Amino acid sequence: MASEPAPSAKYPSQPPPISDGKNPHVMIVGAGLAGLLLAIFLDKAGIPYQIYERAKKVKPLGGVMSLNAGIFPALEQVGVYEELLKVSLAATGGFNIFNANLTRIASVKAEFSEVIGYDRVVFSRPDFYDILLSKVPRENIHFGKKVMSLEQNREGVMIRCADGTTYHGDILVGADGAYSGVRQALYKRLGKAETLPPSDADDLNKGFICMVGTTDPVDPAKYPGVDDNGAHCNQIIGKNNNYSWSAFSVPGNRICWNAVLQLPSVKEASEHKFKNSEWGPETSEPMIKEVRDFLIPFGSKTLGDLINETPRDNISRVFLEDKLFETWNHGRTVLIGDGMFTFDWPCHKLLPSAGLGAVTAMQDAVVLASCLYEMKGLTPLDIKEALDSYKDERFFRVKEQFNASKMSAKLIYGQSMFERLLRVVIFNWLPESVKMKGSIKGVEFRPQATFLPQIPARGIAPVLPQKASQRYQEEQKRAYSGVATNANAVASVI
Repeated sequence: MASEPAPSAKYPSQPPPISDGKNPHVMIVGAGLAGLLLAIFLDKAGIPYQIYERAKKVKPLGGVMSLNAGIFPALEQVGVYEELLKVSLAATGGFNIFNANLTRIASVKAEFSEVIGYDRVVFSRPDFYDILLSKVPRENIHFGKKVMSLEQNREGVMIRCADGTTYHGDILVGADGAYSGVRQALYKRLGKAETLPPSDADDLNKGFICMVGTTDPVDPAKYPGVDDNGAHCNQIIGKNNNYSWSAFSVPGNRICWNAVLQLPSVKEASEHKFKNSEWGPETSEPMIKEVRDFLIPFGSKTLGDLINETPRDNISRVFLEDKLFETWNHGRTVLIGDGMFTFDWPCHKLLPSAGLGAVTAMQDAVVLASCLYEMKGLTPLDIKEALDSYKDERFFRVKEQFNASKMSAKLIYGQSMFERLLRVVIFNWLPESVKMKGSIKGVEFRPQATFLPQIPARGIAPVLPQKASQRYQEEQKRAYSGVATNANAVASVI
């Protein structure tokens, strides 16, 4: 880690915020999906917060993104779901898998929406980001704030940024990626104290390189189906080249695409080891040359055609890595998921193969917001209980999703003989009833903020119950009692 900058006259140390004695002042590091959604929920809960983002401007990765019922009720609570539907297409046509010659080898049906209650939707990643960003006051987001170190004690927590500024709060939330400055600073201290689990010091598992992009609007006459009401979701598995690629239609006659290179060995992964944040459009050129002639189903065009339709600064190349960290919180610091910029999240990093990474990241935000709302006070013990409660609720569920994402990666990216055989068995031989059970289980956990009116369950599939908020119920009773008292007072006057 770089040496810590000293405070300067230009960037003086910020004084601790004034506390109301009831709600914690929360510092969120990272303005990605989970960071923004957490901010939206904290605002609804009346909990003060500020966001500190290392990037100097917002530029989320292009490419396709999908979400499912696991996060939709929470998004409904804050009015995001309805806006999301306006920029997305339902994946009602299912998920089609082809070989390199565009011969269909498998077709996965839509996720039984009549049972689950929601369609899975697909959309361009920046479109969704813009929705979330629009709901957070700009004065609450500070850009160009790369966290270098942190200090925490019984009185509060402080972060020091690369520009010399320091900020104080009651709770620090690291939502700034797998190479999180918050996590690195926290783990460095835990390592010195010899309390960090050895596995948390290991590198992330690197298995794939992914290049993503989203075209400008294209001509439906050249790309048949791009203007259909439902999304076309196509995955193509290469042969003898370690590549797989995809093309998804999204609103606005656009196509989100990617190309994924499976790295055959740990040695090759090490040779490709670059930080995601250092990979700009210019570094994608060698990969672009390799994938230009790969066929896609939209009129039997090629990836090269889509690349030509895509502005160069909308093309990004990233590592697809995975890891489940054991340490999620310590003292006043807690880590949550985030996957907006580089598919990274501080406490867990899932492969995006099953569309689970963004869902789990945002579920983290919903659960943490509820745990912070339920805090009884602002003592170190109150904070520890809240952050421990968050991890206790999330860890085993994330572990299930982590394993599911690894299996999904084998199915849609895998190039080995075993992975090819596995693909045939799962997609073609597995009974539909078994597939339905898997789909239902994958979305049975649908957390909602406990301090907002609950969204009724949709569909007929079981949904895991949530523990009701005693604080919220008491506040509702007091509010109802106050309304009734005022009504009686008015009636007596009349």
